[in-house]
Amino acid sequence: MSASAINQLEENSNRNGALSALSAYLLWGFAPIYFKLLTAIEPGEIMMHRVIWSTVFLLVMIIVMKKWSQLVAIFQQPKILLQLSLSASFLAVNWFLFIWAVNNNHLLDASLGYYINPLFNVILGMIFFHERLRRNQLIAVGLALVGVLVQLIALGTLPIISLALASTFAIYGLIRKKLPINSFIGLFIESLMMLPIALIYWFFFVESSTSNMAINAASLNFTLIMAGIVTTAPLLFFTIAAKRLALSTLGFFQYLGPSIMFLLATFYYQETMKSAELITFVFIWAALALYSLDSFKKRT
Repeated sequence: MSASAINQLEENSNRNGALSALSAYLLWGFAPIYFKLLTAIEPGEIMMHRVIWSTVFLLVMIIVMKKWSQLVAIFQQPKILLQLSLSASFLAVNWFLFIWAVNNNHLLDASLGYYINPLFNVILGMIFFHERLRRNQLIAVGLALVGVLVQLIALGTLPIISLALASTFAIYGLIRKKLPINSFIGLFIESLMMLPIALIYWFFFVESSTSNMAINAASLNFTLIMAGIVTTAPLLFFTIAAKRLALSTLGFFQYLGPSIMFLLATFYYQETMKSAELITFVFIWAALALYSLDSFKKRT
């Protein structure tokens, strides 16, 4: 194959990777609009449908993509299954918190949480992988800490929802980073582990008027079932992007999701933002700008 043909293939791969990354983070950013359609339904019931239909959708994808051998191989490794059960727990908490935040007018808190997430990853890398923080990284973490303290001092409360979203997703990422498993297969097994709890909750504990899908409007049932695609489609795009883009390139897309959430919360859903909360955002944005600049310089 000629050099020009190789360059063309690489260019196409990078273009497809960028489009996949853009698709993933756009879907994650606009996901609150979907969950806002279900504000009349309790977060626990939405979470239940998210787990059930994600499992169904992923199962169909595994059948279509013929990944049975990979799935069977994982089920023969108890240690990995145990670790996946732990990661599934953190993922479940993160999913539920996000649904609760969106449907209780705390989308700004959700946005802040996903802005903070990369900085949590830095701290976890230092703790668990003994990574040494560079000077600019230390300053970035310090700026984020000051931003959180501003809210604590001014309002007398910590941004609990934001910190919980950031920490659960960071710990989830930490666990999955150490597992030698395809992210797609891993998500299916995690969903499968949540499935019994979701089904028990559905059959024995949900008492709402919408719990019986046989009497729901078709449009409502469609919206509930779409939870599976809303949950897994961004991940599929993300896994494609991760294979085709350098991490430094992929990293610049990660702020698109929380930025869309921030704009939706501020201008579309008109959530109230206190001055202390705005100051917190400014410190977090400054921290992320410094962190991104440092990462870019390191990789170039």
